[in-house]
Amino acid sequence: MGKKIYIGLGILVILAVAIFAFNGSKTSAFVTLDNYQEDIKIYKSQSCGCCEVYSGYFKREGNKNADIVNLEDISYLKQQYSVPKSMESCHTVVIGDYFIEGHIPLEAVEKLLVEKPDIKGIAMPGMPSGSPGMPGAKKGDFVIYAVNNDGTTEEFMRI
Repeated sequence: MGKKIYIGLGILVILAVAIFAFNGSKTSAFVTLDNYQEDIKIYKSQSCGCCEVYSGYFKREGNKNADIVNLEDISYLKQQYSVPKSMESCHTVVIGDYFIEGHIPLEAVEKLLVEKPDIKGIAMPGMPSGSPGMPGAKKGDFVIYAVNNDGTTEEFMRI
């Protein structure tokens, strides 16, 4: 009988450790973004539902310390960071000297922070279906563009 108790206790300990490992702490797949210590600001309209969903995604999966800044008009911010009109979307994230424009998956933000290219930022214009914060199914690749210092754009990556 004593052997069965020890086996039962052993199984309980293993289960408790497994539950803690899976639920005890969030480990982001985006290590550089998760460990980023400088300011991260997500600028959005308070009334924009998709911006709210994207902000939650960014904080939950990327960096919980990101500040959400609600503004009535963010067009001045897009001008300040020289976001080309053709690349504009509904919200802008500022992280370090970079801007991240639109519903960009965090894989692209992680790549930006790891590689640190000499650009102004990255953008995914429009509001593609199935992108983070947007309803619907993904239709084709998400094309993320680099915005160069001279204002030109080129493909940064596809997801």
